[in-house]
Amino acid sequence: MLTTRFVDGAPNWLDVATPDLDGALAFYGALFGWRFESAGPDAGGYGFFQLDGRTVAGGMQTGPDQGPPAWTVYFQSQDAQATATAAGQAHGRVLFPPLDVMGQGHMAVLADQAGVRFGIWQPGRTRGLDAADEPGALCWVELYTADIAAAAAFYHRVLGLETSGVPFPGGTYTCVNPSGAGDDAMFGGMVPLADDPTEAAAGPYWLPYFAVEDTDAVVEKTQRLGGTVRVPATTVAGVGRMARLADPYGARFAVIRSETPQG
Repeated sequence: MLTTRFVDGAPNWLDVATPDLDGALAFYGALFGWRFESAGPDAGGYGFFQLDGRTVAGGMQTGPDQGPPAWTVYFQSQDAQATATAAGQAHGRVLFPPLDVMGQGHMAVLADQAGVRFGIWQPGRTRGLDAADEPGALCWVELYTADIAAAAAFYHRVLGLETSGVPFPGGTYTCVNPSGAGDDAMFGGMVPLADDPTEAAAGPYWLPYFAVEDTDAVVEKTQRLGGTVRVPATTVAGVGRMARLADPYGARFAVIRSETPQG
C-alpha cells in the first residue's frame, strides 16, 4: 500500500499536465473535492491540488508542443542524477535532466526502455505528497507495457524495484514493491498490454489510481463533468471495485474502492 512514509523507489509525487488548468481544477475539484494553491510567481503556473489543506497532486498548464495531457508518476530517489544516469545505461532516456526546484527538492523526467514517461523526486524541504491511500488521494499505480520482463529488469536496475506474481482472477498479476521492503510495501503492478485491448490501443504508460468511497458515483460524475469512461466500474473479488477514466482533456487515471481485508 502507498503511505506518506516514503521509501526509495516508491511513488512520492504525481502531477497532471493539461491544456486548461482552470478546467482541470473545475473537473477534479468537483470529482474529488480538490482545491488549488499556486506554487508562487516563480513556479511558471505550477501549483498544488489540495484536499483538506493537504497536497495530493500537482498540476500545470502546458502548450500543444509539450505533449498530450497526461498524469506523470514520480518515484523517490536519494540521488536524482545517479538515477537519471542509471536510466540511460538501462536503455531508457532522460527527457528532462535533474534540476533543483526552488530548494524543495530535485526532479527529473525520464523514459523507460519502452518509452514510458515517469518522474523522479529527490526530497528536499518537500518530501512528497501529504496524503495517500485515502479517498481523493493516490493509492496505487499500474504500468501497462508490452514486455513485463524487460520492464521489471529496467525498474529493478534504475529504482531497485522488486516484482512478484500474485494469483489473480484469470491469471497472475505482477506486483511491485521497493527493494527489500516486503509485501506490505506493494504500491503497484505491471499489466501486459496484450491482455488489455483498451490499453493496447493507447500504448504503454503509468496509470495512477485514486481511492474513492463510491466507484459508481465517481463514474457517473466523470461523465457528467465531461470526462470519459474508458473501462466501466468492475468488481474484482478480494481487490475492490474499480474503473478506468479520463478527464475532459484526455489525461488518464483510475479510481478504486478497495475491499476491506477480512480476518
